[in-house]
Amino acid sequence: MRIAIAQDGNQVSGHFGHCEGYAIFDVEGSIIYRRDDLPNPGHEPGRLPVFLAGHKIDLIIAGGMGPRAVDLFHANGIEVLLGISGNVDYVAQDYIAGRLSPGESSCHHEDGGECGGH
Repeated sequence: MRIAIAQDGNQVSGHFGHCEGYAIFDVEGSIIYRRDDLPNPGHEPGRLPVFLAGHKIDLIIAGGMGPRAVDLFHANGIEVLLGISGNVDYVAQDYIAGRLSPGESSCHHEDGGECGGH
């Protein structure tokens, strides 16, 4: 399994599309056997789900994202876990151990539009 956690510094980013990059964790069973950092290539609607699918990501974890982005990730075979905060390494460990509970997305859109500026 490959997990991408949207990050700003060593913290989970409030918005996946506007983050500095992605902490990529390769996981087998309950073991993280590799971590890489992948820079954000830039936010354009529809680009990041395809970009991360190309990196064989199975799950993205972030503080929030808009509903259209969630749909695009699902269409690319990537699960989404939102409402998460904290240190990316601890979040990855908590997810693998089954201790990570999703919260409410930090992005809210009445019109279904994108999150801006997070």
